[in-house]
Amino acid sequence: MSAITSEQVAHLAMLAHIEMTEEELASIAAELDVIVDSVKSVSDAVSADIPATSHPIPLQNVFREDVVGETLTAEEALSGAPDAEDGKFKVPAILDED
Repeated sequence: MSAITSEQVAHLAMLAHIEMTEEELASIAAELDVIVDSVKSVSDAVSADIPATSHPIPLQNVFREDVVGETLTAEEALSGAPDAEDGKFKVPAILDED
């Protein structure tokens, strides 16, 4: 028995304002039926002794630990700036606002 009928596909096509011939409706219904059966076969494979996973292989973090290192002081950071004012970088205004 088909899980998806041509009438259901015709209804969805009408809702989506898609014109389809009877042959297209039958073809799409058959294709959707294959998809539904494929999804069902995956669902059938689930059992209590098989744990649910998002990946077939266990993943682990490969990044290094965050370690606080030396940082620049405000004066050191501003020492190479072309212009600074009040301990901040000074840049040309790009808007006509104050």
